[in-house]
Amino acid sequence: MALTSTLFTGLSGLDANQVKLNVVGNNIANVNTVAFKSSRVLFKPQFYVTDAEGTPPSAQFGGTNPNQRGLGAVVAAVQKNLTPGSIEPTGRVTDLAIDGEGFFIVQGAEQRFTRDGSFMLNATNHLVTSGGDFVQGYGVDGDFNVMTGQLGNISLPLGSMTSASATEAVTFEGNLNASGAVASGASVIASQSLSTSGGAMPDGTTLLTDLRSADDLGTALYADGDVLKLSAQKGGRDLPAATLSVTATTTVQDLMDFLRAALGINTSVTADPAPGVTLESDSATSARMFIVGNLGSENALTVTSSSLTKGNGAAPFTFESATNAAGYSSDPSGESVHTSFVVYDSLGTPLTVGLTVVFEESSDAGNVWRFYAESGDDTDVDTVLGTGTLTFDSSGELLSSTGTEITLDRSNTGARTPLRITLDFTRMTGLTSRTSELVMTQQDGSPMGTLNAFSIGADGTITGSFTNGLTRTLGRLAIATFDNPQGLIDKGGNMYVPGASSGVPIITSPLALGAGAIRSGALELSNVDLSEEFINLIIASTGFSAASRVITTSDQLITELLNASR
Repeated sequence: MALTSTLFTGLSGLDANQVKLNVVGNNIANVNTVAFKSSRVLFKPQFYVTDAEGTPPSAQFGGTNPNQRGLGAVVAAVQKNLTPGSIEPTGRVTDLAIDGEGFFIVQGAEQRFTRDGSFMLNATNHLVTSGGDFVQGYGVDGDFNVMTGQLGNISLPLGSMTSASATEAVTFEGNLNASGAVASGASVIASQSLSTSGGAMPDGTTLLTDLRSADDLGTALYADGDVLKLSAQKGGRDLPAATLSVTATTTVQDLMDFLRAALGINTSVTADPAPGVTLESDSATSARMFIVGNLGSENALTVTSSSLTKGNGAAPFTFESATNAAGYSSDPSGESVHTSFVVYDSLGTPLTVGLTVVFEESSDAGNVWRFYAESGDDTDVDTVLGTGTLTFDSSGELLSSTGTEITLDRSNTGARTPLRITLDFTRMTGLTSRTSELVMTQQDGSPMGTLNAFSIGADGTITGSFTNGLTRTLGRLAIATFDNPQGLIDKGGNMYVPGASSGVPIITSPLALGAGAIRSGALELSNVDLSEEFINLIIASTGFSAASRVITTSDQLITELLNASR
């Protein structure tokens, strides 16, 4: 009966518009939900009853169209509106928004996907969602390089992660005075006349316990168990104190090697006078110990009678400026400049290195300067680290340099040894000026520091800041995109899982393969348009009311028909 069909047609309208009201109500309820995606309802006719199929036209007849009656409406689809919402700054570094396509990847009981970036750090410093799921990304290796390809939990160990970096390169700037005097003299310092207990001239093999002053053969200068301490100066700077323990087998050569190393005398350089520590005879039965330093006023040595003492404070040696057998007198002169700088070993221990640059040679083609590197923090006795040359052309530009890699011994410190450092002088000039100037402007090492802050870039890279000023990559966020994001299944709580028609997740880094950018310190807002939803609310309620009127009208007509049949 047609009127009975009308009742069910009206009922279908109630059902369809009721679904629309439900969807609109859900949209409005989530207008302030972070990254919420609104939905819309699409209707379609339920099906039709065909009373006549229609007839085709002919030469005598124009034909007829089909005669069909609809039986109401049904919901065709409830579609997600995945248009990105506006991005609002929040100032919290763990708040993240995706500017463009893609979803954050989180891991709980299962892998899920979300646009809601209201993350936080949990008690173990992992980045998690408000529901406790772990945010996924890529970690780093021991050298802080991002390891893409394997997802894992993002860990940001604030306050607990420490880092130190060994110095590998040092850069210098300044100018070396081309009008200065070429270095032509060195320190020449001699001890008193020395002999042995038997009145013989000592040599390198003579035991220290047998060494005497030539004017007092009965008194030994040193005894087994003595500890010698050297306190001297170079260029007016105090040298690091050095000690030598005397045993029954310690020789004069051991003492000379100790003095050369502790005074930082570089014997690999050919010069007049030849640098080093030697014995020179001054009679048939005695010799004097001569200390000859390197060229340049900044290499001038100050070694006095109180410089070399024993544990009881006694000073067996007397030192004074002298003239050696070759006729060289103590005259450390010539243009030179000294600077000191701090570097770090692999454990972050600060080490002081001294660098002295001396004017070595001048010609029409340009000038040659020699540098000497030394450090009291070298763990062996020898403070000499290396030497090299800087060659400038006639315009004061650096042409070439040699010996620019120096090494520090760090044995028995726990740090990586040796510490190799490259010296970069490319920013140096050799022009005429009042004085020579040299300063370290950059070095790539750092002491130990604690992670105290981090930031997240547009490409998802997480950069940690340490208290020592160092920055290191800590990881990178991952983003998933889908060929058909409309096919995702909403699991509630702003979480999605792949559906049959969504395709598999394409996991990549932000800004790659069509994925959007990360905006740190911001959240994506709901994309619900309230004005549009209010209009939809009116339309849905009007459709619902109209469908109910159809049912009411049909009921009245059926009632009248029944009454008329009595």
